[in-house]
Amino acid sequence: MKLMKQLLFLSIVLFSSVLLAQTVTGTVSDSNGPLPGVTIIEKGTTNGTTTDFDGNYSIDVGAESVLTFSFIGFTTQEIAVNGQSTINVQLAEDANELDEVVVIGYGSIRAKDATGSVASVKSKDFNGGVIASPEQLIQGKTAGVQITTTSGEPGAGMNIRIRGTSSVRSGNGPLYVVDGVPLSGANTSVGSGGGGLGSAAAKNPLNFLNPNDIASMDILKDASATAIYGSRGANGVVLITTKSGKAGRSTLEFSSSVSSSAISKRVDLLDRESFLATQATLGNDITVIDRGADTDWQDVIFRNALSTNYDLSYGGGGENGNFRLSVGYTDQEGMVENSGLKRLTTRFNSSQKFFEDKLKMSTQITVSNTQDERAPISDNAGSRGDLLSATYYANPTAPVYGNDGLPSDTGSSEQYNPAALLLYMRDNTSTFRTLANISAEYNFTDNLSFKTVIGVDKSTSSRKAPISSLAPMSSVNGLGRAQVGDLDLTTKLLETYFNYSKDLSEDSNFTALLGFSYQEFNEKWRFTEAAGFRTENLDLMINNLGAAKVFSGNSSNVTDELQSFFGRLNYSYKGKYLLTATLRADGSTKFGPDKKYGYFPSFAAAWKLSEEDFVGDAFSDLKLRLGYGVTGNQEIPTNLYAQRTRFGTGNIGNDGVLVPGGESSVTFTNPGLQWEETSQINIGLDYGFMDNRITGSVDYYRKNTSDLLIKVTSAQPAATPFVWKNLPANVINQGLEFSINAKLVEKEKLNWNTNFNIAFNKNEVTNYNEAPLNTGVISGPGLTGAFAQQIADGQPLFAWYVREFSGYDANRIAQYEGGDVQKFTGDSPFPNYTLGFTNSLNFGQFDLNVFFAGQFGQKIYNNTANALFTVSNLSQGRNVTVDTGNLVGTEAPFNAPDVSTRFLEDGSFLRLQDVTLGYNLDLENSKLFKSFRIYANAQNLFVITNYSGQDPEVSTNKQLNGVPSAGIDYTSYPKARTITLGLNVTF
Repeated sequence: MKLMKQLLFLSIVLFSSVLLAQTVTGTVSDSNGPLPGVTIIEKGTTNGTTTDFDGNYSIDVGAESVLTFSFIGFTTQEIAVNGQSTINVQLAEDANELDEVVVIGYGSIRAKDATGSVASVKSKDFNGGVIASPEQLIQGKTAGVQITTTSGEPGAGMNIRIRGTSSVRSGNGPLYVVDGVPLSGANTSVGSGGGGLGSAAAKNPLNFLNPNDIASMDILKDASATAIYGSRGANGVVLITTKSGKAGRSTLEFSSSVSSSAISKRVDLLDRESFLATQATLGNDITVIDRGADTDWQDVIFRNALSTNYDLSYGGGGENGNFRLSVGYTDQEGMVENSGLKRLTTRFNSSQKFFEDKLKMSTQITVSNTQDERAPISDNAGSRGDLLSATYYANPTAPVYGNDGLPSDTGSSEQYNPAALLLYMRDNTSTFRTLANISAEYNFTDNLSFKTVIGVDKSTSSRKAPISSLAPMSSVNGLGRAQVGDLDLTTKLLETYFNYSKDLSEDSNFTALLGFSYQEFNEKWRFTEAAGFRTENLDLMINNLGAAKVFSGNSSNVTDELQSFFGRLNYSYKGKYLLTATLRADGSTKFGPDKKYGYFPSFAAAWKLSEEDFVGDAFSDLKLRLGYGVTGNQEIPTNLYAQRTRFGTGNIGNDGVLVPGGESSVTFTNPGLQWEETSQINIGLDYGFMDNRITGSVDYYRKNTSDLLIKVTSAQPAATPFVWKNLPANVINQGLEFSINAKLVEKEKLNWNTNFNIAFNKNEVTNYNEAPLNTGVISGPGLTGAFAQQIADGQPLFAWYVREFSGYDANRIAQYEGGDVQKFTGDSPFPNYTLGFTNSLNFGQFDLNVFFAGQFGQKIYNNTANALFTVSNLSQGRNVTVDTGNLVGTEAPFNAPDVSTRFLEDGSFLRLQDVTLGYNLDLENSKLFKSFRIYANAQNLFVITNYSGQDPEVSTNKQLNGVPSAGIDYTSYPKARTITLGLNVTF
């Protein structure tokens, strides 16, 4: 009987709850109309929904429930149901929430309260189209941030310079921090090379990140903002924040695109008839030169490339946490045969609160597998060149294939058949990378919290590059070679820090940060080369190295450590007088025992003038900023302060005989070796007019880099041939940045926003009293030992140092001002100014984005023309450009290809970088889709430039003795013009 009563009572309770449950519908709007995407949650549960395109919603809740309505930029409202079946809500704008939030080191801040120079680019403003790495998303979007793609190869490295180039031997790229984890900055894959075709740099280490997973990228530009990262902040800091799930709704998103890419500009080479005509003019025997065919060799190696991209994500959350899981796959073909990139990524982000929201646990995990295929294109090919060189100089009368269907003989020992290089060579790299971190943040009180972050960044890369014995290079002909390179990188991170905030009075408050960081960097590298295979099958060669007759190899295992203590204090008085002070102490194993620790302070102040009565109503926002700080640069090889020797890699000669590597000195003792230091002052003004319909900023900065890390050759006789030391020289970068954002039109069915930014920078080396450093190797026939740049006092870094070409004499011999000597031209490889210009329009259900980018004032050395496109080369039976062919009769065929201003060109350009047209489908009656957008995108539609090469945005690595170069173009992988069709769907 008792059991029956209990069952009856339970049934009544359940039945009552069903009776009390009800459906609530309504519309959420603001003062301008319906609001789509508003989150509605039944308070205390994970039950939630969002408003549709017209602001309508429907949710099943209990009759006594409380609904929470929230949307970014608006004040959250809570409304009791109380049996109502219809609840319409008008949300009020929240002035605080509308303020843009920017990420800074170890936290975030409202943009209006920032004292340093910080720029933020959100996902809605990212560049579109085929994107292989995160840097491409923000190219041209921010003043003072110059982003240059080194080539058009899929996944190629990128040069990012924030407020100029400051270092000679240390790195010049910024520090990247992904979801709070600083990346090492080291290459995560092995560069290419072998077979006598030269070598090429490794691919971009940021390729492991799926651009579709990124929510924002924040750039810290001045020292007052970057000093919190101490010895790694001298070149700026880029903070990458990935996407998270949104509370109150579960969202399934799918995006897909297909792209077609073609070379944007082919080299204008002589065709068969013109080639033979010029050969006859030069007096060459046409019967020997004419091979009987009519071949466009660029058709042999170039193709219309097809690329596809797929992204799927699912996320959601409630009041106490959120999650997001994503999977992405990219297959990007290169325009050159045998080149491309495939990437599979998985990412999981989650955050959960416990113990009445006192404890917050967060996890971010990225796993990626990247497959790179590289064509035989190098940075420093010799006289016979690489694939591109062979294509440009190949005889247009020679056939591609012989009667046996195999690549034909070129008829010259000095020329390669490009088809043979493609057929008999492979170069594939597989890189598996995991970036993971877990953090716990506990709020002891409303004022005091403690956070711990544990992170690991692990990458494993393997390169396999076989070359058949049938390949035309003398180093492998009849021998066959295979190279295997393995690179393992592991970075471990432990960070702990306290955050404390306190209201000192009604008008003043402060926040404080105090923390500790430890990071360990381990690099393991292994290299094996084998030669003398019995087979010509490339797959059998690489998978059966033991079948080779001779081997060579080398390896290394290096560990570096960085231990840091850091603190920051922010003070605000009346919300309009703002002060920030930071200090970081770094201890690095890379530096000598006398300079193991460095200290990097900064100070910044801001004054919100717009809140002063004397300013009046002309400005809706006006803030003056002043900052000063000291940062460091420790991006050098490990342990350069102690004497070390090692054995080099043995060399397998063309005869298949191994010559063992010898012992050589790597470094000599210098216990006082320390990091470079950069001090920087910044004066900035943020402004806003017309209720912030027009906003922007103006900044002046001056960076002074001192204690330059240089490998100095000792004057002989001396105890050591060289030593690494800090020179009492300086590199000065100073400039002006300006940006403006305007909401030109704000109508119900038409919105037009525009953004313009421009930045000026001057770079100069001062107080440099050592012997000038030569760099900028110029490659090609007859150019052994040639260089085009020097580092010297009173010049910009990597200043052009060449002969001054003045024309031809009566004998058609090249003449040079001041004789046959090299001298400074007064030109720089760096632009005087850069700009970006974006227009975004929304009209009805259409959206249009048009983006221009430009760089102006820099000079480019056209090494490709110097090496290949001369009358001298034409006279030796090599093909040249039409312009070079027109010089026959003006230039003597026996002219030496001297390094001179003849090949130094204006590299200024303005590029239509990105155009996107999208259409959002009307989903008023759809129960399946929340949004459905289709779009078309075009990249690199045109470029306006006087540069005669294929593209002015280029910088081939032409280092000399470890000293880098800038602004040299040598058979660079061409850039593509790409058309993309895609869709974005939310369920």
